[in-house]
Amino acid sequence: MAHLVAAINLPPVTFRPAGGNSLLLTSKIRAISLEEIPPNAVRRKRDSTWRGGFSLGVDLGLARTGLALSKGFNFRPLTVLELRGQKLELRIIDIAQKQEVDEFIIGLPLSSDGRETPQSNKVRSVAGRLAVRAAERGWRVYLQEEYGTTIEAMSYMVDRGLGKSAREGKQDAYAAAMVLERYFLESGRRTELVLPKQLDLQERLKECSKDVDYFTDESD
Repeated sequence: MAHLVAAINLPPVTFRPAGGNSLLLTSKIRAISLEEIPPNAVRRKRDSTWRGGFSLGVDLGLARTGLALSKGFNFRPLTVLELRGQKLELRIIDIAQKQEVDEFIIGLPLSSDGRETPQSNKVRSVAGRLAVRAAERGWRVYLQEEYGTTIEAMSYMVDRGLGKSAREGKQDAYAAAMVLERYFLESGRRTELVLPKQLDLQERLKECSKDVDYFTDESD
């Protein structure tokens, strides 16, 4: 399996059990894990013709949470939620179900030098709880380093001619879209899989992590 990693040049992925410490796995263990629970970005890196896997980008904030959606090779801002706690988590799960996504890409607000921040610790807590709810449905939760995506989102909107009134209230959703863009551009290189502690849920994730092409020939 280690040879397989070298052959297809898969990026390293950090695994963090919900509520536990992150572990950068060795090449042998990493190869098994990537085969069993691969992020969509890794699948796309491995096979450029693969078109399956819908991803929900999440930009968690203190007051607002932005969501963005990726289906196939396209991603777009979706909505902004002004919810917190359990209501927020349940609403995210509900939207994911309606959009038929199979993974969540949550922006992790590290510092410019890659260190943890008070906000990143809060995001990890939410991601851990969401990972349990998601795994019950066979969906995966990943963390993606998001430093600078808020500024990128503002530049993106300005470059496309969106005026101040049009940008109002949409920046968080566009920031979530920037998180998705970075995730796919980097092919999951700085991605952390958030695993629930329950072994039965981990096994469910392995079972549900199978290649699926959501697009038929008629939709091309």
